[in-house]
Amino acid sequence: MSNPVDYGAWWSYSFQRAAGLSLTEVNAFNEPPARSTPGNIRLTSFLDRRDRHLFPAVYAEAVEVGQGATGFPTTTGPITYRGQAAVASDIRHITSALRAGEQGFLTAIAPGSAARVRNDYYATEEEHIWAWADALREEYRAITDAGLILQLDDPSLAENFDQINPAPSIAEYQAFTQIRVDAINHAIAGLPKEQVRLHLCWGSWHGPHVTDIELKDLLPVILKANVGSISFEAGNVRHEHEFGVWADAAVPDDLVLVPGVVSHATNVVEHPDLVAQRIRRFTDIVGNDRVIASTDCGLGGRVHADIAWAKLESLGEGARRA
Repeated sequence: MSNPVDYGAWWSYSFQRAAGLSLTEVNAFNEPPARSTPGNIRLTSFLDRRDRHLFPAVYAEAVEVGQGATGFPTTTGPITYRGQAAVASDIRHITSALRAGEQGFLTAIAPGSAARVRNDYYATEEEHIWAWADALREEYRAITDAGLILQLDDPSLAENFDQINPAPSIAEYQAFTQIRVDAINHAIAGLPKEQVRLHLCWGSWHGPHVTDIELKDLLPVILKANVGSISFEAGNVRHEHEFGVWADAAVPDDLVLVPGVVSHATNVVEHPDLVAQRIRRFTDIVGNDRVIASTDCGLGGRVHADIAWAKLESLGEGARRA
């Protein structure tokens, strides 16, 4: 089947890289709400998020991605990897753009986020996640074998919390998330740890985010991922205050922190001095050699391109000042 209409980067990316998917009319935006009970956590539909229930007027005015769309993938057969040519092309493009001494990175969807497509084939959600982990191993290895950093994008680790209705206990959610971290560790087994980075975010949609799980409750599970670095939101107003959580956490001695110090969530361009302050918060915790200043999440599609370039300029200048 031809590539689906790109209503969302995760959905089209998953479809183009894996066999076992079909286009269906039912998707995460139009399927009926699902209610969770203790011991039986289920993700509800995207439009049934708890944040949306708290701010119905806000979301009623927003453009709903995917409403009325039918071009979304569903797992209808065994998941196998078919993205060899696509990832090879990505690798050629990034490596050809690098200058001598530079190291590039490529993003790839993590198993837990990939498995958020609707599942009509595997008997359990966990089987579905592990099928994605087995399939995506090939893409991950291709990226690291090319000498690039593999960035595993996995917003599901934090974002799922808002998509469980009613809210689960912290212990239940930690167990729910541990399955997804275990799948990551399985998929990257044998890869050079220093070439694997995990990107953690809270979904990054432009909304109130009052139902986000707190970093202090999530970090103990995230730190069990066998990765060399972690990228995370540290510059938006909902999570900037949580830098202190890292000081209290059992951060591995070889883990590099990649905090977002300019944000996708505002059109205001951060002052370089603020960027420098944000960077120093983390160098004070783990030292200068273990911090890489970054963006909260992807800027593309969230702010105007001219604003994105201005934020990156401020990021560079703030790093120099720090």
